[in-house]
Amino acid sequence: MPCWAGWIPSRPSSPAADPCSPTATAIRGTAAASGNLLADFRANVAAEAQDRLQTARLYNMTDDPGVRDMLKFNLARDTLHQNLWLKAIEELQEDGLEDVVVPDALFDEEYAEHASAIWDLSEGTEGTQGGWASGPQPDGRHEFSYLLDPQPLGGLATAPPPDPALYNTYDGAMGEPRGPVLGTETGPLGKLKDKLT
Repeated sequence: MPCWAGWIPSRPSSPAADPCSPTATAIRGTAAASGNLLADFRANVAAEAQDRLQTARLYNMTDDPGVRDMLKFNLARDTLHQNLWLKAIEELQEDGLEDVVVPDALFDEEYAEHASAIWDLSEGTEGTQGGWASGPQPDGRHEFSYLLDPQPLGGLATAPPPDPALYNTYDGAMGEPRGPVLGTETGPLGKLKDKLT
């Protein structure tokens, strides 16, 4: 990685002004890289929004002019970064490389009724009044619907007994743990234990 990767420019009077200096202050951001550009760009917009939100909160928590000066710069950069990612999303869609839903595939495989129905899990009926309760979905493939009284899709689920290696407090009510009792491992882990003892 080049010495300047992730470097945030400082004022020339700062000892960190040289990005290759061992005393330089590097702030490493993260960018999503799943291989799907639309998913990644959306994640990056959300990350920049969170960055700007926290910066705005910090700005309002201080009256130090120097700190506020730096935060004004950071607010502006986060604004730019959100707009860059939003523009990139727009261009991906205009170029036909991605659509609204990521990935733009397997619609014939999914349970379509669950891609349309909003389950009301709240008190009251106000949820039915939002744009998410009826009408076309942004992808143009589905229509929103709203279930006021959704029913469970399966039977009552129970968790398996915990693996002893996780050190959970366990009273035995769910039966014998599935994992090996500590110290009785088999396979490669048991062979390693035998070699070490």
